[in-house]
Amino acid sequence: MEIPVYLFAGFLESGKTKFIQETLEEKKFHNKERTLVVVCEEGVEEYDSSKIPCKDVFFEVIEEKEELTEERLAAAAKKARATRVLVEYNGMWQLQELYDAMPEEWLIYQQMSFFDAATFENYNANIRSLVVDKITDADMVVFNRLPLGADQMPYHTAVRALNRRVEIAYEYSNGKVVYDDIVDPLPFDVDADVIEIADNDYALWYRDCTEEMGKYDGKTIKFKGLVAKNKDFDKKTFAVGRHIMTCCVEDITYGGVICQSQKDLGLLQGTWINITAKISIEYNKIYKSKGPVLKVISVSPATQPEQPVVTF
Repeated sequence: MEIPVYLFAGFLESGKTKFIQETLEEKKFHNKERTLVVVCEEGVEEYDSSKIPCKDVFFEVIEEKEELTEERLAAAAKKARATRVLVEYNGMWQLQELYDAMPEEWLIYQQMSFFDAATFENYNANIRSLVVDKITDADMVVFNRLPLGADQMPYHTAVRALNRRVEIAYEYSNGKVVYDDIVDPLPFDVDADVIEIADNDYALWYRDCTEEMGKYDGKTIKFKGLVAKNKDFDKKTFAVGRHIMTCCVEDITYGGVICQSQKDLGLLQGTWINITAKISIEYNKIYKSKGPVLKVISVSPATQPEQPVVTF
């Protein structure tokens, strides 16, 4: 049976416990569900079971990362006969460690990430890889304790550089909550006859195209990229893309898209090309799902750009 998991990520004292506690206190939240709360970080604020209007809530505290195992989580869920799981995750642990430990039937339904506005800049500067980890796949990011009149833009910019689809909420010191409505125009024209992607804008296009594929279906695009080959490609298929750095050198990855031509173009691995192609959103076995497939219109040799690795 599929068990939905609601994940609450963020650093110590960012407001996770308070939010979960208030959620558990809501009568309409329960609806005869048996809830397991996995607590991976214990801060100053503690859970108060006496305020929870339902007896079908069970807590499992995991203090050490080594205790975060599939066997431990499965046993806790079985003991609670849980039909859903809430996870308060330790901000100093990578999320992949949770994903690797989750039982097969557990599925992430929603991820919320919390940050204290007063410490966010410091965390983002000094442990950026952990900040990136908590924002990249989040459905909502909440900034707590903003001073009245504080500028939202620095927080907005930091989040949007990593995740364009996420909802952002700001909770001010007086308790008022405001949702982000800042519009970020893309640096290229999606409605142009030919969408031209500048060298420095590839990462933005790649992320936007993979997050909002529908708006690119049938569009024609032109950009410079690096050719990649795969043993599973036929002679008319190749990939083109760029190496993308999210936060540091250690996380550089190749972000490429599948290309299909009408003949073998004889392209070599690691060569730079200018490509013009029509985008088709379709299933491809390399993606193992639907994704952007570029139908080649033209290809020409190109020189390596001044900055071969792109960022957001």
